[in-house]
Amino acid sequence: MLELAREDKDIIAVTTDARGSVTLGDYANALPEQFVECGIAEQDAVGISAGLAHSGKKVFCCGPACFYVARSLEQVKVDLAYSENPVTILGVSGGVAYGALGATHHSLHDIAVLRTFPGMTVCLPSDWRFTKKLVKLLVDYDKPCYVRVGRAAIPDVYADDNFEVTPGKAIQILDGSDVTIVAAGETVYHAWQAGLQLKEQGIKARVLDCSWIKPFDSEAILKAAKETGRIVTVEEHSKFGGLGAMVCETVSENPVPVRILGIPDENAVHGTNTEIFHHYGLDAEGIVKATLSFIAH
Repeated sequence: MLELAREDKDIIAVTTDARGSVTLGDYANALPEQFVECGIAEQDAVGISAGLAHSGKKVFCCGPACFYVARSLEQVKVDLAYSENPVTILGVSGGVAYGALGATHHSLHDIAVLRTFPGMTVCLPSDWRFTKKLVKLLVDYDKPCYVRVGRAAIPDVYADDNFEVTPGKAIQILDGSDVTIVAAGETVYHAWQAGLQLKEQGIKARVLDCSWIKPFDSEAILKAAKETGRIVTVEEHSKFGGLGAMVCETVSENPVPVRILGIPDENAVHGTNTEIFHHYGLDAEGIVKATLSFIAH
């Protein structure tokens, strides 16, 4: 973003005492006139961002996802979505990234809530190359958008830049005819690895990167349902109202079996991101186990 902002003085970064976790330190030092520090005041940050966007600025409002989709949710709904101000909310440390801090700092409801706001775009990029392309796209995007990323470094999904990031379009990582595995955000890597492991066991799994939550690629889901006959969804989110629910809604008129892997109706256990993923079966091992069981039954 710093590289883009050096060339475009209308790009503004707004944050809430989170320049460290958002890695905006170099940006703030290099372009202080394009940087707004609001302190621990997420509601104010969204309102300020909305005003800047309404004045023609290209605003990225950055901070912990758990606060922007809870404490300042009304401002996101009214000042951004309802008022049609094209601000990008960059929610860092999303999902269970805060790990040991527990449920107060987990954001496992964001998809369920934000996809219901008319005009709101939602995206959970799957790796750094996807994120880089996404940021470039969002500089001139004409709608408010929520982007959720994690906290720690994650493995690459894409080996090079030879792929397109297009709003509302899924990316097929693997092709297959026995089952489709649908994932978004950090679970895409685990779904991909599960697909490779299933291939070694004679199961041909199609793997879709559905990081664009809204707009959603219903066409890719319906095609997968028709061609593979069953779908497994994997999400770092509550099982209610998230990616799995969206897939079920999409295939409801032409139903196929769907198994949803996500966080159950409980406050997630404490631990590292890796430990929590393993506990709930969201890593490659858990996805393979669930998929084999699903196919067997």
